[in-house]
Amino acid sequence: MALDPPRRSLLAAGAAGAAALLAGCSGSRDPAAQRAQAERAAPARRLRQSAARQSAALLGRYDATTAAHPALAGPLAALRGSVAAHLRAVGGRERAGEPPSVPAVPADAVAALVAAERRTADARTRALGDAPPELARLLASLAAAGGVHVYLLGELDVAGLAPDEGGSDG
Repeated sequence: MALDPPRRSLLAAGAAGAAALLAGCSGSRDPAAQRAQAERAAPARRLRQSAARQSAALLGRYDATTAAHPALAGPLAALRGSVAAHLRAVGGRERAGEPPSVPAVPADAVAALVAAERRTADARTRALGDAPPELARLLASLAAAGGVHVYLLGELDVAGLAPDEGGSDG
């Protein structure tokens, strides 16, 4: 059954009105409200940028560790991939920079990764109180993943790996 023209017009007007109401809820033209929203967004932006720097530094540590100890590249690949995904989740990008120093002994290099993962997870946990809800959920997830990384790195059997080529400790 076809709708008569006045009924179609009413439906179209109702849909347009609903769209206008929804659009009105998403933003305000009031300058004071816009300033307040920008002020709330600035701390969140800083927290997100800080999380991106932390993830980029952690990713750099993974890369430096696998460069110094090629035998660790395979066992660390999944964790490195996870850290790269975390970096993308907070809007960061991989960046070249001065690589961190890596201990010459593979077990010590893994211990340095454990410490870096723990520091990063702790920093993200501390940031939760200052983060808006959506970012807090992301930071909590990243901190939890960092805790899992700490556990998995602790379970890594470094002694069972083949000696590094060009051997630092052999």
